[in-house]
Order: sequence, then C-alpha cells, then structure tokens
Amino acid sequence: MFISNSPEETFALGHRWASEVRPGWVIGLIGDLGTGKTQLVKGLAAGLCITGTVTSPTFALLQEHEDGNVPLSHIDLYRLERRSEIISAGLEHYLTSPEGISAVEWFERWLGTGWQPGQELPESVQPASGQVLRLVHLLDEGETMRRIVHEDFGD
Repeated sequence: MFISNSPEETFALGHRWASEVRPGWVIGLIGDLGTGKTQLVKGLAAGLCITGTVTSPTFALLQEHEDGNVPLSHIDLYRLERRSEIISAGLEHYLTSPEGISAVEWFERWLGTGWQPGQELPESVQPASGQVLRLVHLLDEGETMRRIVHEDFGD
C-alpha cells in the first residue's frame, strides 16, 4: 500500500514502477474519476523515457507510445461498459498479450460486474504464462490524499 499526498507523489510512484515492468505486463487501474490513474501512467511513461505527451485517452480509447525504452499502450475503458464492447473495439490483445506494456484505466470494465478486490481473478482475465497483471486500486482519502494498493498476478 502507498499513500500519496499529491499528484507529484502519484507521478513518482509510476516513475519507480517503470524499473519493475517488462514487456507483456498489463497494469489494470481501478478508481473513481480524479483518483490519479492518468497521473500514475504519466509517471510510468516518464520512467520509461517516453517523451510524448501522455493524456487520458477517454475519447480515443488508446494512445500508443513507441518512443521509450519499452512500448506503452495507454487505454481508457471508461466509455466501454461490457467485455463484448472492448473486444469489438479491437482492444482485447492489449489486455491479454501486449507486446509492450499496457496501462488500462477503468480495468474493472474488463473484469466484469461482481468482481471485488481480494477475490480470485476470473479465469478469463488470468495472465498467460510469462505475463504479469498488476491490479492497482486508487482510493480517494481526502482532497489530495490517495491510497494506492496493488497486487500482482502471474509470473
């Protein structure tokens, strides 16, 4: 668990995580609006030496950043409500077998209804052999304070 007291601290956490992640990782971000999901991805991108602008891809659904140490796909599932819509949008492989790293905002849309933190992952979202899914829960604890909890699944 990590307590962030500012957007800068959330950015710094993402930056630190860049040294841990490897191609094939999916970082699933779960949290309400304004909890720091995009800020965390900005830090991750900076840590991967990505020089392009990182913004929430709410309307584009996907931003691909190829100019860093490892390709980063930044996905926002906010506008897609069901797994079938995610698959129809052509995003499934980014969530199951990315070539680089995928950072996915509103990952709970992929997990499906009824899943709660601490429960076993549904079989359909279990990472493939050699891959890692990092589920990150960002919780609003006050005006600027965020509790960030993550759990890694897979190899």
